Amino acid sequence: MIKIEKIREILPHRYPFLMVDRVVNISLEKDNQNGKNVLECIKNVSVNEPYFNGHFPDHSIMPGVLILEAMAQAAGLLGSVMVGYQVGEAPIYYLAGSDKVKFKRPVVPGDQLYLKATYLTSRQSMWKFSCEARVDGKLVSSADLTCARMKELAT
Repeated sequence: MIKIEKIREILPHRYPFLMVDRVVNISLEKDNQNGKNVLECIKNVSVNEPYFNGHFPDHSIMPGVLILEAMAQAAGLLGSVMVGYQVGEAPIYYLAGSDKVKFKRPVVPGDQLYLKATYLTSRQSMWKFSCEARVDGKLVSSADLTCARMKELAT
């Protein structure tokens, strides 16, 4: 389990854009086999989230792009753990692409968003992950996300 203090050491995001509250499970294979490296985490969805003021005032729904961002942050955490980040030196991952994005049902205040990122493949600085978001065991969103490590992009 990784608590919020360590998550902040890995991810550059801060309030109101940090979308992961706790990592609850990490499963890693030494040889990075496809589908064997998995990270599971949670995002507690509070009515106090600033986006609920406008999305929508009388029918609060977490924006789909923020659910997608939460899945991307879970993927970034998995990538950082896979490369054995050092505190203060974790690579920053940019969301570089998304495929097969689906939104199945709304996420509302009080929900606990359960995020799962599974490593699929990588080539040079590009990593691909299969991600899903669930509430109460029911799928709310899924996507295949491509992330790029910032350090490689900057050179």
